[in-house]
Amino acid sequence: MSKLPNAEEHRKADYPIEPLFIKRWSPRAMSGESLSDSEIMSLFEAARWAPSTYNEQEWRFLYGRRETAHFQTFLDLLMETNQAWCKHAALLCVVLARKVFTHNGKPNPVHLFDAGSAWENLALQTARMGLVAHGMAGFHFEKARTVLKVPDEFAVCAMFAVGRPGNPDELPAELREREKPSGRRPVQQTVCEGPFGGTLAR
Repeated sequence: MSKLPNAEEHRKADYPIEPLFIKRWSPRAMSGESLSDSEIMSLFEAARWAPSTYNEQEWRFLYGRRETAHFQTFLDLLMETNQAWCKHAALLCVVLARKVFTHNGKPNPVHLFDAGSAWENLALQTARMGLVAHGMAGFHFEKARTVLKVPDEFAVCAMFAVGRPGNPDELPAELREREKPSGRRPVQQTVCEGPFGGTLAR
C-alpha cells in the first residue's frame, strides 16, 4: 500500500520558519475512516482562535460528518471530480463569512480575509494531528446557499474535506500524479517594499 509523501522530504524553506508550515499540504487521498467528536472539535477550536477585525469572528462552519445523513448533503454540493475522492473524507465543511459588522451593520471589507485566517488555523491543526485537509472552490456555491439555508448576510467562501491519510493509489489516475507536496515561488516574487514592482510576480 502506498503512503502519502512526507512533505518535509519535498520542501525546503529559504528562511527559518516553524516546521509545521512545511508539513501542511493538501492531499486528496483519505482512508474513509471517521473522526471522533473530540478530534473534530479540536479542529474548530483551532479556527476559533484566529485573528479578526474588531474580534468579529466572521467565520461560520457548516459540516457533515461521515456516516451521518448530512455527509451526503455536503457531498452532493461538490463538482463530480471532487466527489470522486471526497467520498472517502471523514468530514466535509462549507466555510461562511459574515459580510457586515455586528456592531453597526455596515459592510465589513475584510470578512473573507478573516475567514481565511480561521481556515488556515484549522488546516495547520489537521497537520499537527496527523490528519489531512484539502480546501476547494470546486462546488456549487448557490446550491450550497440554498440547500444549507445560508442567510443573505453571509458569504459562501469555500469548502474543505478532512480525513485520515489514505492510499494515493486509490485515487483516480489524473489525480494520482498530482498527489505530492507542491513548492512555492521565491518570497522575493511575493513581497515588495514600497510600490508594486521589482521582482513581484504578476
